[in-house]
Amino acid sequence: MLLDFEKKLASFLKGHDLLSSVSNVVLAVSGGADSMALLYAMQTLKDERFCTARFICAHVNHQLRGVEADLDEAFVIAEASRLKLDVTTRRVDVRSYARDHKLSIETAARQCRMKALIEIAKENNCERIATAHQKNDNAETVLHRLIRGTGYRGLGGIWPKRVFADGVTFIRPMLCVTHEEVIEYLKTRKLQWRRDRTNTDCTFKRNYIRHCLLPALQRDCDDSLVEMLFGLSRSARRFYSRVCERADDVWPSLAECTAENAKLNLNKFQNESPPVGIELIRRSLDHLGCGQRDLTRRHYERIIQLTAQNITDGKIELPGKVVVQRDYEKLIFSRSRGVDRRVGFSPPVRLNVPGQTRYGKYLIEASIRSTNQNTFMSMGGRNSYIECFDLEKVKQPLSIRLHRPGDRFVPLGMAGEKKIGKFLTAQHVPHDIHRKIVLIEDQERIIWVWPIRISEQAKVTVGTAQILQLQITESDQ
Repeated sequence: MLLDFEKKLASFLKGHDLLSSVSNVVLAVSGGADSMALLYAMQTLKDERFCTARFICAHVNHQLRGVEADLDEAFVIAEASRLKLDVTTRRVDVRSYARDHKLSIETAARQCRMKALIEIAKENNCERIATAHQKNDNAETVLHRLIRGTGYRGLGGIWPKRVFADGVTFIRPMLCVTHEEVIEYLKTRKLQWRRDRTNTDCTFKRNYIRHCLLPALQRDCDDSLVEMLFGLSRSARRFYSRVCERADDVWPSLAECTAENAKLNLNKFQNESPPVGIELIRRSLDHLGCGQRDLTRRHYERIIQLTAQNITDGKIELPGKVVVQRDYEKLIFSRSRGVDRRVGFSPPVRLNVPGQTRYGKYLIEASIRSTNQNTFMSMGGRNSYIECFDLEKVKQPLSIRLHRPGDRFVPLGMAGEKKIGKFLTAQHVPHDIHRKIVLIEDQERIIWVWPIRISEQAKVTVGTAQILQLQITESDQ
């Protein structure tokens, strides 16, 4: 006969479709009270034919507590054997991982544990991993996020079902019960569990929230704060699901994604509500593999402000080496290169005229022709541009170099000299082109801002006798 605790789990599993059509499930068991309740309650439901999935018990030893951690591992193995369940264990070096990746012990332990559980699931052809998170864990998660700064998505707390990596889904069958109900269940079933002494160390933020902040807030609440926060999370998850539906509708026509970046059409973006806008930004960051854990509400607010400003060249650097930049009517998310774009280029290089010259990833081919040959063009093929100049107006030798602040030239079709930076802005030249620009100059002036425009002062006219033809080809490498 099922106890009320087990009936709650059965109803929650069915209501959230956590186990339907699933053949193999990993049960993540640390040996603590919550995970032991998960282990025995799930096995009881299987014995009562509530589900037919095969269960595999998995234990991850973080190697942080010496002999105590080893005893936890031995305890879980014994309990799984008692239930005649297959058991798999993993040992992870959390301290080394935290040091190598510059993470807190809490964060490193979580990442190592998640990775190990996913590996165990894949090795055993398991579609789902069940963890023992309950309502108190959810309350702590919501408060933790509020302290850091969060929005409606973060208020959703711990989701009953979430796909994390490689198609493996994490499920939380015990989100319908409190920690107090867990302890009562274990005592009723006369079950044992292990106690982790580090769970009382309030130098860890989550322990501080559990043992200090939550009880202090509860003293000023007439009703259960844990239940109130669970209700808040449930409402936030419903709202977020509606937001995602709208984002799904507009994403294909609004976003342009490549391996290097994600671009959002600002005209369309600004027609969406703020919650949908936030979700579109989140998806752009997710496309680049930018972890959300280090992003806070302030980061999103800065990006929203950038979309509202009628400026170009605004730029925000985010955790995870991601750069967000406004480029006229586009909002561009890209990985920070972390190096000066001049890497791979030498100082100004003199051109061989006629002949070929290599400058970084560019090949410059120069030739001299008479006007009666009439064989020149104004554009080349893919990644190649050809322009022609009046040879008599060019003061040789020529050289190629990068653009520097303050550079000026007289653009073709204009009478006066312009700063190149302002000219590019006025011409709405995209920033990905800005980064490619090189200059061809003679002894007196710049004659070509490649690949944008040549100088009025070196153009070919009806009186031109000889033509200097330059072709610049950009390597794909």
